[in-house]
Amino acid sequence: MLDPHPELPALARPAQRKATLGRRAARLGAGLTLLAAGLTCLLAIGVDVGPVALVTGLVLATLPVPLYVFVALRVDRFEPEPARLLAWAFFWGASAATLIALVLNSAGQALVGANFGSHIGELYGASVSAPVVEEGAKGAVLFAIYRWGRHHFDGMLDGLVYAAMVGLGFAMTENVLYYGSAALEGGVPLAVTFFVRGVMAPFVHPVFTALTGLGLGLAAQSRPGARRWLAPAGGLVGAIFLHSLWNTSASVAGGAAFVGVFFTIMVPLFAGLIGLVAVARRHEGRLIATGLEPEVEAGVLSRGDVLVLSALHERRRLLRAARREGRTMRRVCREWVETATELAFLRDRRRRATISTAAGDQIGEPQLLARLRELRGSLGAGADAVSRAAGERAARVAALAATPAGWYADPWRQATWRWWDGTAWTGHLAR
Repeated sequence: MLDPHPELPALARPAQRKATLGRRAARLGAGLTLLAAGLTCLLAIGVDVGPVALVTGLVLATLPVPLYVFVALRVDRFEPEPARLLAWAFFWGASAATLIALVLNSAGQALVGANFGSHIGELYGASVSAPVVEEGAKGAVLFAIYRWGRHHFDGMLDGLVYAAMVGLGFAMTENVLYYGSAALEGGVPLAVTFFVRGVMAPFVHPVFTALTGLGLGLAAQSRPGARRWLAPAGGLVGAIFLHSLWNTSASVAGGAAFVGVFFTIMVPLFAGLIGLVAVARRHEGRLIATGLEPEVEAGVLSRGDVLVLSALHERRRLLRAARREGRTMRRVCREWVETATELAFLRDRRRRATISTAAGDQIGEPQLLARLRELRGSLGAGADAVSRAAGERAARVAALAATPAGWYADPWRQATWRWWDGTAWTGHLAR
């Protein structure tokens, strides 16, 4: 781990250690608070449904969570987020956000129901209170990460990952309540509830909160100005509206409306987010290639190195080659990839003026450059072979893309079934 403050004199080290101990104490206190909030939620659910139904709901709610988390973490592959922040997001959603929603929603629905009738109270709770309170509570941790973990919040993919984690945590604890309540009614209601919430629509809470995450991600990519403020606010409003639409269709409008909203809005929106992830990944690959161009010109990296660092499938080849050379070499390759990626993202943030010069100096571009040089010299023969192969493949593709003399480019692939050169379609037509 690079020392973020190598310039501090020896006399300043005790103050730095004291500040570090203070941060650790604050994290410990926050962690204990989240634990207490989570246990309070489980206690409240247990009082409502009983111990047997609580255990049943807890098992069914937590069983598929590792799979959901694994899928969510596959979103941001170029620059995986720190496990510490991902855990904070998940457990905030599973504990504090859920407790806030439980208290405020119950109190608001009871108050409105007492004054305007139980039907109006239920409508208010489902369509107004729950969307506002729940999305506000879930979004709070995203705004906190954006504010205090800014160098770990680079764009929309980061926003999606953090939103997915807090949404999965919230949905897990909420499912304990729903599964526990269904368990009191018997096997068929429990099976139906599990199918709807755990199989058919486990992604609804992550999708709601994803709009807030996208808004913050867009703000992270924006220069200082109105968009930095409007994008997060618009994302939060969009999350509240979508949540309200979903709750209204599920609890007020009836089964046909629920199915209609699910298939005409939620499923297309989920598919759209998958498409956005694919586009954003390609953008990040190009960003890394552009950000590392100075190292190619300086001779620190080869063209093949940059191709490996900016393409996920090439990174997988690199790690497979490193695995054959032992655990130490795999660790070196991983750190090399992470250092190069962090350097490219830092330069992009500076180019777009989305971080201050002081913040950039604190992260340490000179340190990243020095570490990148050191790690590149430590890579083994397997990594060198992967880089050379990547460069050779790129050269062959460029040669095939070049228009031969007397030919013209074939963008509509009219020559696809007329000409085969033995390895790939030429993509050109004779004049």
